[in-house]
Amino acid sequence: MEYLIGIEMSDRYLSFEVTGAALKLVRDFMLVKEGENVVITADTSSDMRVVEAVAGAVCAVGATPVVVHYLTLGKAFEEPVRPVADAVEHADVWIELAYYCSMHTPCFQKALANGARFTCLNGMDVIMLVNTVGRVDYDILIEFGEYLTKTVEASNEVIVLDDNGTNLTAYNQGRRVKHSGQRATKKGYPVMLGGQVSWCPVEETINGTLVFDSALFPPDSIGLLHSNVRLTLEEGRVVRIEGGKDAEIFEKWLAHFEDPNMYRLAHYSLGFNPGVTKPTGRIVEDERLFGCIEMGIGSQGASLMGAFWDAAAHTDGIVSKPTVILDGKKLEEKGIYQDPEARRYCKALGVAGY
Repeated sequence: MEYLIGIEMSDRYLSFEVTGAALKLVRDFMLVKEGENVVITADTSSDMRVVEAVAGAVCAVGATPVVVHYLTLGKAFEEPVRPVADAVEHADVWIELAYYCSMHTPCFQKALANGARFTCLNGMDVIMLVNTVGRVDYDILIEFGEYLTKTVEASNEVIVLDDNGTNLTAYNQGRRVKHSGQRATKKGYPVMLGGQVSWCPVEETINGTLVFDSALFPPDSIGLLHSNVRLTLEEGRVVRIEGGKDAEIFEKWLAHFEDPNMYRLAHYSLGFNPGVTKPTGRIVEDERLFGCIEMGIGSQGASLMGAFWDAAAHTDGIVSKPTVILDGKKLEEKGIYQDPEARRYCKALGVAGY
């Protein structure tokens, strides 16, 4: 019998901790209220211990859980079957625990248009739930995210470097930053696992080299990288892909869509969840790897406050130990925050080395 990486065999593994973390997620993060309808989507690759714990937490706060369990689709950003799509369209809260993400699909857009509060927790297993939610001080994490948001918004020139050859320059020119790990206070708004802020510099100003060195998803045949994937960008578009086998797979995957928007860089994201200390191949964790910068390519959602466009799909890659320079000042160097206030937050979060 096959198990996803990180899912332990025992049904009782971390069972007490999972119960507490699920309640924290439902009550304190998604802000589920008595009488609300909460749709929990899970596919046959989901960790059902997490599904049951989340459904139980929904009941505990007086809301109604509706668990929709369906066949693993095998593709991310693909519209699920009609009964699933209809269910989420009418949810007050939608908690996605399926392994494959439904963001950017028609049912996702309809659900948000109808006011659903959505969170994307694809591939969430008991270890991830406990480490990234249960054991994290979310008050401090959100404060840190707000600080990073203000710091990036106040800057113009953004330079990203790393020892693998990343050398990317862009300009914000007043662009806003999305703190995606906030609590679900707004109707019709996607919130994500805590520990990430995202934005897109003015797209035409993005030029240079970007090297993914640890994880890339999708295509599903990659996940954890075995070799670096080197991208050359001109005016915000990928014009060349180089590297080994992983780069070849990625290049073919992008090309098969026959969609020029699949080559547009969609966002920069700083990852800072203290519960993620190494890449796992599960993108929800990997893009929150502490100290990383994650780059999205393809569809750009309206909530990012950039140019906003649709594409056939979306992909995310990780630069694990970046040096990020804002207007000549190092925010972080080789994945270690240098900014004094940022370091104070790192220490308060209990991150090793601070």
